[in-house]
Amino acid sequence: MRGQLERSCGEWRQLEEEFGQLQETHKVYKQKLEEVTSLQTACSSSIQKQKKTLKDLKRRLQRCKPRASPEEFALIQQISSQIKERQNVFFDMEAYLPKKNGLYLNLVLGNVNVTLLSNQAKFAYKDEYEKFKLYLTIILLLGAVACRFFLHYRVTDEVFNFLLVWYYCTLTIRESILISNGSRIKGWWVSHHYVSTFLSGVMLTWPDGLMYQMFRSQFLAFSIFQSCVQFLQYYYQRGCLYRLRALGERNHLDLTV
Repeated sequence: MRGQLERSCGEWRQLEEEFGQLQETHKVYKQKLEEVTSLQTACSSSIQKQKKTLKDLKRRLQRCKPRASPEEFALIQQISSQIKERQNVFFDMEAYLPKKNGLYLNLVLGNVNVTLLSNQAKFAYKDEYEKFKLYLTIILLLGAVACRFFLHYRVTDEVFNFLLVWYYCTLTIRESILISNGSRIKGWWVSHHYVSTFLSGVMLTWPDGLMYQMFRSQFLAFSIFQSCVQFLQYYYQRGCLYRLRALGERNHLDLTV
């Protein structure tokens, strides 16, 4: 009994020492966090100031073009090209700084900071997005085949259509977060998911009847075809993106479509 008490007291003293170190580490962490926050604020305000100044400068240069000599015109073109490059640099910088969410993210998540601070975290989130698309594509393919050939019930159609609505809604949220973190997703790709969400909602709320039954078979056949194409496209584009990223020609946040 005495030996057990001595061991317990020894463990307690060791825990006390480790707890003291933990408190010091946490104190340093909070200080560094405050430093990071102040640096983020300073960078954001400086970028906004630079953007505004460059915008005014670009406007003045455009007014000077008509009266410029050939040498001056070449100089204006050179400065304009550098301004354009500077704007791309600002875009990359802002990918690591907190920013206000767009209207859609504000409606869904509120004013929550969704910026990921490390390349590793950004790539992990992008990779998770790709896996989510792949897994749901397979599930939707199986669901469409089941509804088209085996399950001719309204209830199973509702489950399938609800899954489509949830899938496209989730994609739009994840893509908005990726855009906030510097991903150059094309506008048409995001817009097509908004339209798909709306059309899936129409299918979900469409009352059962003759017109629905006439359209149902075509819609399910299209869903099967689309899922097969997306599945094959995913593996082809993943290989292409891997090679291009290895050559340094594509960004780590570029997506398969």
